[in-house]
Amino acid sequence: MAGTETLRARNADFWARAAPGWIRHADRQDRTGRPLGAVAMDRLRARPGERILDVGCGCGGTTAELAAAVGPGGAAVGVDLAAPMVAAARTRFPRARHPGLEFVTADIETVEVVPGAPFDAAFSRMTLMLLADPRAGCATIRRSLRPGGRLAATVFRDGGSTPWLSAVMLGAAPHVGALPPLPIGAEPGPFAFADPARLERVLSASGFGAVAIEPHEVTLDAPDEPDAVAEWLIEMGPAGAAYRATAPPGQATARAAAARLLGRFRDPGAGYRLPAGLWLITATSMASATPRPTPRNPDWRALDGTGPGMDLRGH
Repeated sequence: MAGTETLRARNADFWARAAPGWIRHADRQDRTGRPLGAVAMDRLRARPGERILDVGCGCGGTTAELAAAVGPGGAAVGVDLAAPMVAAARTRFPRARHPGLEFVTADIETVEVVPGAPFDAAFSRMTLMLLADPRAGCATIRRSLRPGGRLAATVFRDGGSTPWLSAVMLGAAPHVGALPPLPIGAEPGPFAFADPARLERVLSASGFGAVAIEPHEVTLDAPDEPDAVAEWLIEMGPAGAAYRATAPPGQATARAAAARLLGRFRDPGAGYRLPAGLWLITATSMASATPRPTPRNPDWRALDGTGPGMDLRGH
């Protein structure tokens, strides 16, 4: 297994290359990918007036949903490693129309606390499994919560419970350029937390208590658009950057091959039903000290390196 710094560098490079695809498909991902985090959103039970942290906010859809839940008296702060996706989130959900919604570019593994701390609760959809050092990342989340603050998150279980992920990659890979290094064992990737015991150890070592890990089965419902669905899933995965660098004829071949392998999940005329096995994670912060609060309406763009001020990105 590669060292932590090597894995962090890989992550930073991967998400810089992946960002254009995620930005392009942001609306579809919000709509069709919602079941991947819905069970954690429901379990979090965000209340009016609360301050909520969204870890791995991507292009901002989940953060906007949390902001709506806490209302005008609360706030939701989304944090993500990929600056282009944070910029896209700000464009999609401008502060003028969403005053309780903020976005920060930061490496959750290397900052002491997320700007805006302390938070009442933290949410994360499919991000903890992608951290190079999940213990460091979870410790930052815990430090960013007030004592007793709650965490609700989801990660994938194992490859067998989410078979379309490998089908898309196997279909597209022969028709595009070289893919990034694929994860080995517990390296960051979709199935890094296939073993729930490892997940519980990471959370406990990070300062969380009352850790609970529950299996859940969800289904992503996509329209009967084989070409579009194949492209969306290719661009969301490890072949995305290589696909975008491929000439149009190769892209078409990659989409067709992925669509063939996805055929088992398709009901012609009705659409796709893509099964996913998740772990629902809930825990409570056992922090011994409260992070220093930051101003309620700081200049967030200065805080995350997109304007004057200190750079908290950590990469």
